[in-house]
Amino acid sequence: MATQNLSPALPTSARSAPYPKASPGYGKRAVPDQRPPAADDFAFLPERERYIAGYVDRLPDGAAMGIKSLAKCQPLYGQMAVGSALRALAVAGHLRQVRCAVDGGEGLRWVTRTFWSRTARDNEWWTAFLAAEESRCAPQPAEPAAMVAPAPAPVLPKQRAEESQGPSPAYLALAGLGRADVRLALSAADCAVLEPLAAQWFARGVDADYLTRSLTAGLPEAVDSPVGFVRRRLRDKLPPQLPAALDAPARRLMVECADCGAYGKPEVFRDGLCGPCLRSAQSGPAADPVPEEDSGAGCDVQGHVRRLREQLRAR
Repeated sequence: MATQNLSPALPTSARSAPYPKASPGYGKRAVPDQRPPAADDFAFLPERERYIAGYVDRLPDGAAMGIKSLAKCQPLYGQMAVGSALRALAVAGHLRQVRCAVDGGEGLRWVTRTFWSRTARDNEWWTAFLAAEESRCAPQPAEPAAMVAPAPAPVLPKQRAEESQGPSPAYLALAGLGRADVRLALSAADCAVLEPLAAQWFARGVDADYLTRSLTAGLPEAVDSPVGFVRRRLRDKLPPQLPAALDAPARRLMVECADCGAYGKPEVFRDGLCGPCLRSAQSGPAADPVPEEDSGAGCDVQGHVRRLREQLRAR
């Protein structure tokens, strides 16, 4: 019989500066009713996932949970390895990343939150928890510190010059794509050309964070023409125009797929994955393209999920 890996979470090195906090309303949110931390909390995880899980578990609520932030503030793994580890932790039942609609007093805004559970939870638990979370956040306005000013009406390049205004939110979102992912770095001329298309997104009620995530989710390994690629996605992924009479969206909480980044209802996700990604994983997932020096130990996520489900049924 093979011996199970029961070693505790790897220790994380001391940080020389406080971990960066996410913008108000965003970031890590620990789920309630968790047992106190123990040395064997992540014992069944592979080494890389065990280290990242222990590191995230020590972060305070409100800490930034972006891949770049996590990779920058711990010494062992880079962005690709951190991204792969977070996907594995979502599949294993330790986290769900969602978008929540909050009311800041001046209209609804969407914020991204990462719910974290020290104990691995099954799909039924996450579905029930997120349904309750949606009910809790629906009638409650965001705290004053979390208030975010609504996006101003989109301003096209010609209008902006005539009114002597600064760059529009659409232009700024396009200009920031290269910082979110270098494969989509655009020139100033590219941003000006694409600005009218991006302005249509803002006119339909989305914010810069939503637009950025939609454009950068599931990128191919190489993008030969960033301006052409972004133009295609701006057209193909344009959100629907909601009737003006609707004061609130049909849903106030949407789950993000741990693999492709698509959003959907909590009840249709399994193991943190949307339907297409789940079917792809079940039919034979390919190995993550992580460099050997950055990959850590191999991750038998599906085996870990099976063990977790057996433990949950035994309780």
